Amino acid sequence: MNSVYIETYGCAANKNNSEILLGILRSSGYQITSSLDIADIVIINSCIVKGKTENKIMRRIQDLASGFKDKILVLTGCMPETNAKQIKNLCPDIILLGTHHFKDITKILKDYKENKLDWKRQDTYLETQKEEKLLTPKIPDNNLISITQISEGCLGNCTYCKTRKAKGSLYSYPIDKIVKSIESDLKNGAKEVWITSQDCANYGQEGGKLLLPELLNKILNLKHRFKLRLGMMDPNNVAPILNDLIEVYKNNKMFKFLHIPVQSGSNKVLKDMNRLYTIKDVQLIIDKFKSNFSDSVISTDIIVGYPTETDNDFQKSVEFVKRNKFDVFNLSKMSIHKGTLAEKFKALPIDTINKRTTQLMKLHRLGAKENKQKHKNKTVKVFVDKKIQGNLYEARDDNYNIILINTKEKIIGKNVFVKINEVGVHHMIGEAVF
Repeated sequence: MNSVYIETYGCAANKNNSEILLGILRSSGYQITSSLDIADIVIINSCIVKGKTENKIMRRIQDLASGFKDKILVLTGCMPETNAKQIKNLCPDIILLGTHHFKDITKILKDYKENKLDWKRQDTYLETQKEEKLLTPKIPDNNLISITQISEGCLGNCTYCKTRKAKGSLYSYPIDKIVKSIESDLKNGAKEVWITSQDCANYGQEGGKLLLPELLNKILNLKHRFKLRLGMMDPNNVAPILNDLIEVYKNNKMFKFLHIPVQSGSNKVLKDMNRLYTIKDVQLIIDKFKSNFSDSVISTDIIVGYPTETDNDFQKSVEFVKRNKFDVFNLSKMSIHKGTLAEKFKALPIDTINKRTTQLMKLHRLGAKENKQKHKNKTVKVFVDKKIQGNLYEARDDNYNIILINTKEKIIGKNVFVKINEVGVHHMIGEAVF
């Protein structure tokens, strides 16, 4: 029997894709293993958002190709469709499975084993097609969490983004199939639902309508006890549905968590990036969200060192971060990817980028920790969704804050009351109150 080992890089959607790959393989008779040494097939599920991650995966491919020559190596995720020739030059025997072909995993392995995977056939597994990643066999990374993708691709054209080249244009999955898939997961024991895509807010936009509020309401109407976390949404698509989203978030099943990637505090840089909003637009969204949900967790993404970012532009990002004290902060150093519109620019000096990154991260840490002081000594209800090790558990409150709990009681999958004793930058430490 062929045994399969998988490594996953990147976002929640990629985690879900790995769950699907493993589910399909197991249902087809393959054995799943967490040991690289005993695996016959090694799958790398890749990410290309950051140049640092992309380089890390390239090195990993080299190491696997030279150190484990007896294994079948498969690369999937976003990298095959953007780096195919480079990867094949690096590792000629590697199998490349595009991001629109996850359901073809057993088919491509069969072609390989039967020596039918020439370049012509290999290319068919890198072609764009509409593939709904729903209602498939899957092996959840955490049985308590249903990671559900609602679409593939986006309608944006950001100058720095390489993912768009891999994922393609927006394809929104049918509402009824999304709801049916989530209900299946809930029946199988899931207590949290993570809605994810490249931009959740543009769901349905290719058909001329922004349908996210309608979708969320149908999910929330399911007769199960669960909490729903909504993933990343671009500001320009949030703005037209903001009032409807606020109403949706008033549902007790919604985590009061908003992930709105801004990328820069400078309107000039946002224009250069081809981001279709202004900082004023973003601030309106954040302020309205906070006015309705005062303890909500706000997450954002910032790219430091876009080629046209001046000292003055960077200071505007500093002011924006200082004002909002983001709880979750995804900070990236600018990567100029080949084939993107930003490739025509000259990169800023790495020392400048490093200095700015350090300054912004320090500012975030101060603001995030200050933000959490309001929770200290409070008793809150949390859901325990993960056992870390030994007696240490990870839980989430209604705002999606992380609370760590050390207890000998078996509390995984339970709602418990916790007194917050300590606060940090990205988590809090609580004591279960029984």
